[in-house]
Amino acid sequence: MQSHFILYVSDQARSTAFYAAVLDLAPRLNVPGMTEFLLPSGGVLGLMPEAGIKNLLGPALPDPSLARGIPRAEVYLLTEDALSYHRRALAAGAKELSGFKVRDWGHTAAYSLDPDCHVLAFATSTALADDHSL
Repeated sequence: MQSHFILYVSDQARSTAFYAAVLDLAPRLNVPGMTEFLLPSGGVLGLMPEAGIKNLLGPALPDPSLARGIPRAEVYLLTEDALSYHRRALAAGAKELSGFKVRDWGHTAAYSLDPDCHVLAFATSTALADDHSL
């Protein structure tokens, strides 16, 4: 089983450029209506325009654009190089929410907002972070 996580975005091209810069990956799929990034863990991060999901699922789906600017999803990525990813996110235009610090669940993590106000977190094991003197 492979996991796919799809974020509804207001501007597919902008979000594609943002995530390509942050993840340092080229999309494996980038067509009108869907962009996909194959993550190193094997999961897939998808970007779908808000209008596309509304067209696909119809009037029973509340309009995602009505929540624009309100955080409605979090992408939490565990990596050995969390600080570098967080710095790339900020350089690509993310807004920092919380800097890179030890969290009480055993990770050292930093949080930001992507261009659509999805929370983006990069984390590493606290023991690993301590080993690298971050």
